[in-house]
Amino acid sequence: MPSSEIIKLKAVLREKALAPGEQTPIEARRALMEKVAFRVADDVAVERVTAGGRPAEWLRAPGASTAQALLYLHGGGYVMGSPNTHRALAGELSRASGAAVLLPDYRLAPEAAFPAAVEDALAAYAWLLEQGHAPGALAVAGDSAGGGLTVATLLAARDRGVAMPAAAAALSPWADLCCSNASYHTRAAADPMIHPDDVRFMAERYLQGAAPDTAWASPNRADLGGLPPLLIHVGRDEVLLDDAVVLHEAARSAGVDSTLEIWDDMIHVWHAFHPMLPEGRAGITRIGEFLRAHW
Repeated sequence: MPSSEIIKLKAVLREKALAPGEQTPIEARRALMEKVAFRVADDVAVERVTAGGRPAEWLRAPGASTAQALLYLHGGGYVMGSPNTHRALAGELSRASGAAVLLPDYRLAPEAAFPAAVEDALAAYAWLLEQGHAPGALAVAGDSAGGGLTVATLLAARDRGVAMPAAAAALSPWADLCCSNASYHTRAAADPMIHPDDVRFMAERYLQGAAPDTAWASPNRADLGGLPPLLIHVGRDEVLLDDAVVLHEAARSAGVDSTLEIWDDMIHVWHAFHPMLPEGRAGITRIGEFLRAHW
C-alpha cells in the first residue's frame, strides 16, 4: 500500500500542475523549480568548485570518503534545474553512498543546445579523473533528463576511450527524446507531474533541429555495450515508465549488468521528495547500497 504521504503529494501536484507545453514559459518553470527546492541538510558540507570549466559543488555528508565520488547530473528537461534544485538530494546520496557527490551546473537549453549538456557532463567526469580519482572509485547518476544524460555521458566516455566508472544509476530517466514510447499515452492520466506535451516541448528546445534518435540524445536507441553496472529506478505511474523499461532492455541486450526496479504508486523522481516521503528515503538508501556494492 502507498504511504499516506504519497497519496497527499499526488493530490497537491495535480492541483498545482503548470499548464503544459508553451503555455508556461521556460523562465517561469525555472523560477518555480528554484523556489520549491528543499534545503540541504545542515550537516552536509557544500564546497563550490570549477569542474571541467563549469561551476559545480561538492556535497559531503559526515564521514564521506575522500576516495570515492559520485558525479550527479540534475534533472529538469535540459532547460531548467541547477545545483540549488538538487543540492538536498545530492547531500542525501552522499550520506547513503558514503561518497562525496559532485554536482555540476551544466549548460541549459535553449541558450545552449544539444549536445552541450553531454559535453559538460563528460568534462566534469574527466575532471574527476584528473583530480586523481580511480575509475573504479567513481560512479555517475542522475534523475529525469539527468538520468538520460548519465547514460549519454557514459556513451561519450566509452566512444572517446575514457575509462568507465564502477557503476551508474538512472532515476526516472528520460532516455528517448523521440518521445514516442507507449507510456506517454498509457500513463498520462496516472502521472501527476509529467505531461507528454511538456516532454516534447523540452526536447524541441534542447535538440533545436538535431536528430532525436542519435545515441547522445536517446541512449534507449544506442548500442550500450561496454557500460558499467546500471541501476534504474522508475515509478509505475510515470509517463517515462517505458523509457526506463526500454533502457533496461537495451542494456541487458548489450551485455550490461542492468537492474530495473519499478516502484508501485511512485511519481517522477520520488527520491527528491525525501524530506516528506518515506519512499523517497527508501529509494535513496537503495541507491546507496547499490553504489557501495560496486566500489
